[in-house]
Amino acid sequence: MSMEFAGKTAIAGIGATEFSKHSGRSTLRLAIECADAAIRDAGLEPHQIDGMVNFTVEENPEIEVARNLGIKELTHFSRIHHSGGAACATIHQAAMAVNSGACNYCLVFRAFNERSETRFGTGVQDRGSSASPVDVDFGWSSPFGLLTPASWVAMFARRYMHEYGATSEDFGHVAVADRKHAATNPKAFFYGKPITLKEHQESRWIVKPLHLLDCCQESDGGQAFIVTTLERAKDMPQPPAVIAAAAMGSGEDQQMMKSYYRDEITGIPEMGIVAKQLWRDTGLGPDDIQTAVIYDHFTPLVLPQLEEFGFCKTGEGKDFVKDGNIEMGGRLPVNPNGGQLGEAYIHGLNGIAEGVRQVRGSAVNQVPDAENVLVTAGTAVPTSALILNRGN
Repeated sequence: MSMEFAGKTAIAGIGATEFSKHSGRSTLRLAIECADAAIRDAGLEPHQIDGMVNFTVEENPEIEVARNLGIKELTHFSRIHHSGGAACATIHQAAMAVNSGACNYCLVFRAFNERSETRFGTGVQDRGSSASPVDVDFGWSSPFGLLTPASWVAMFARRYMHEYGATSEDFGHVAVADRKHAATNPKAFFYGKPITLKEHQESRWIVKPLHLLDCCQESDGGQAFIVTTLERAKDMPQPPAVIAAAAMGSGEDQQMMKSYYRDEITGIPEMGIVAKQLWRDTGLGPDDIQTAVIYDHFTPLVLPQLEEFGFCKTGEGKDFVKDGNIEMGGRLPVNPNGGQLGEAYIHGLNGIAEGVRQVRGSAVNQVPDAENVLVTAGTAVPTSALILNRGN
């Protein structure tokens, strides 16, 4: 059975702050700026917003955002767990809310000073101990040296290399493509700064086999959306980006970035669960997608995502990303905005914004005839993805 909201809801407004390494203002200010921009992009007034969805790791309470924006009443508010894995799930939740009538116009946002304040990349070594399940889990693994997201992903990457013969250069093709796209995107932090494969290979090690240029940025900024029904969106100023499908997934023996005890650790089974739902709900397949915004917090996990969605066979992601296949004009342009390695790391929401722009036809690096756009969320955690299109 298809999700009831599939094809009946849309993203009607998008807004963002600049992306930087030092915003110089509070996360609440960032949240208000990007939310206000999204509301204006949708042609609405703040008092019309009656729903909010964001991440459990979001610092800004809904009521503070509402007060500062001038939103008077909320009839729906909810949050999604699992950090970057929640990105597309926030749109999923908002779509369900507006489709059910729980609210009419739902604001989704994420705002943080992830470079100048709380840096996720520094890891969990300063995390306090407690009897909570989350802290107990970290207590089993972190004392043995697995302290940072890079170290957690390095384990998966090394096994993938062992199983399929992938190399560091294969991962580098993802970074080169992202930075090539970012170089022509004025909103990207690395605008005008492409890299070569040689520069990727010569960048310093973070945790082998990950080079510095395999790792996404730490960014300051905010990104927001307005989600409503397709019927309402058709009467709004911007072309609606129809939520053709959105899905969430958690796999067997799922852990937070350390699911090392499965029979195989070279794939991303939770993303496979999501992919099956998206293809089922839309009737589409890999050949129907013109461009994809793939969550690229670390380059090695881009390859198995392409495999889980059927763009290539298992173990063939390394071949798929070569020879310009994922660049503009290639078989499947990936991250035309520059992705999280090139544009900014806003927990994947800036990737959703790129999906909206591609559907609208307003992207800086516009893929011709981008009718169906795939967007994925964080990997190595419970995750989500969506397909946006122009509708009928």
